[in-house]
Amino acid sequence: MPPVPPKPAPPSHDRARRLLDIVVAAVALASAAPLMLLIAALIRRDSPGPALFRQTRAGRDGRPFTLLKFRTMRTDADPYGASPHAADDPRLTRFGRLLRETSLDELPQLWNVLRGDMTLVGPRPLYESQAAEWNERQRRRLTVRPGLTGLAQVCGRAALTIEEKLELDVQYVLNRGPRLDAWILWRTLCQLFGRPAIYEVRYSHTEEIRGAGDSIR
Repeated sequence: MPPVPPKPAPPSHDRARRLLDIVVAAVALASAAPLMLLIAALIRRDSPGPALFRQTRAGRDGRPFTLLKFRTMRTDADPYGASPHAADDPRLTRFGRLLRETSLDELPQLWNVLRGDMTLVGPRPLYESQAAEWNERQRRRLTVRPGLTGLAQVCGRAALTIEEKLELDVQYVLNRGPRLDAWILWRTLCQLFGRPAIYEVRYSHTEEIRGAGDSIR
């Protein structure tokens, strides 16, 4: 059976989403500015090197953009070495480990949202080299802007295999809309304030993970 094409979102939804992105990102950046300055100072104090980490990722339609994050690794570490989500990753600095556990290292991506490189909810941006290896179904995740948070991030995150993450990304693209976005944002806030370990297994079966998106359609 041929794959079902993505369900296009109404133009009004895309316009409303972009307006929401701009408003939320601008307010969040202004509100978080003191915290971000403090984090930058603590990063510099904890280990030598810049506070920000820049890396090229694949955006909408595969267009490359520069992703911003707070630096969590030593400057002499290989960014492509061990698993980036391993709990015992030796490349992480002491403060960097805390930033990873709380997801505060992602705060600079609010600037990516404001610029239009990213959106609040969508598949997380991956490397361009990874995109070249995807099959036709998996490449559907490139038809939308990458997001600060997504379905895979609230349904297992680092506990998922790359195939499970890609499938959840595709499920999001096929079913995206205001209700699903609101549900993902709510789950993200619950996880942030509940501070679950990003390495914790949330679901043991892919079918259960898919159910998280299906249940609110």
